Amino acid sequence: MRISLSEIMNLPAGVQMRTVPLEMDSFTHAGVTYPITEAEPVTLTLTSLGSKKVRISMESRVVLAVPCDRCLTEVAVEIPIFAETEADFNETEEERVEDLNEISYIDGYDLDVGRMVNEEILLGFPMKVLCQEDCKGICKVCGANLNQGECGCDRTEPDPRMSVIRDIFNNFKEV
Repeated sequence: MRISLSEIMNLPAGVQMRTVPLEMDSFTHAGVTYPITEAEPVTLTLTSLGSKKVRISMESRVVLAVPCDRCLTEVAVEIPIFAETEADFNETEEERVEDLNEISYIDGYDLDVGRMVNEEILLGFPMKVLCQEDCKGICKVCGANLNQGECGCDRTEPDPRMSVIRDIFNNFKEV
């Protein structure tokens, strides 16, 4: 959804509150798409600061379906969204880059709400997602979820990919 900031920007001191529906049904990060299972409408507060400056405040909440990093069970991850920024339309593109104030969700005088929400989800996305603190993961032999019980596979044999590292350590022991 795009919102024109030109009407609020020209007011001497005005505030506009808007509630817009979140039009996203998924979030993509690092090539993986996560479905959005719950989403609250986005509440925007647009404040004219005079002289072609606008303060943008945004609040919302989304719940993503993310697989557990150990066992791949789907986990509901709630991400609260809160952002506040100021857009100065007097600055040139070069001045924004120099001030490290590149706002990618403003195109001309239009605010792209979906893009702003997407950036905030990216900032709030967890580094590691676990279904439970002591998740046991999956069996490296048969792929069974070990949280649901033992599978009976012999997992005492070290991973063959680690044989090179094991050989390095054995060479140091011999010296």
